[in-house]
Amino acid sequence: MIAETVCSAVAAAGLGIAVVTAYRKRYLAAARIAAYSLVPLGLVMTGIVEWLADTAFSPTAWAGFAVLGGAWALFATTRAVERRRGGTRKERRAAARSARAEAVAPAASAPSLGQSGSRPASGPAAAPRATGGSGGSDDFSDIEAILKKHGI
Repeated sequence: MIAETVCSAVAAAGLGIAVVTAYRKRYLAAARIAAYSLVPLGLVMTGIVEWLADTAFSPTAWAGFAVLGGAWALFATTRAVERRRGGTRKERRAAARSARAEAVAPAASAPSLGQSGSRPASGPAAAPRATGGSGGSDDFSDIEAILKKHGI
């Protein structure tokens, strides 16, 4: 009952301020003030104010808000852990399968190239070196293999 009276008084005061503002030829501001002042009156007329007043003094409602907060905290925690681990279980399994498919065999001297099956004929390491101190074209083959393995 008190909340409805306060909201009605606020609406009446706001409409009074809107009239004074309109008298000063600031019609746009007056319309905006009138709109804001009618909101509490509308809330009283729809019954939302009474519902909020009943909820504010109800221990059951506060317990419900506590349960909702706990559920939100659990959800946020599980999402944070899931992101830290790298996705859902399906995503981790798919990543593990693709990593196994692209892995180099233990006995292989060069990385597997996937479905193509053949090495490219030209590359930076395949070019013959005209000058060089102690090496030939085989100097960087290990580095090249590592870079190809990682897709670089």
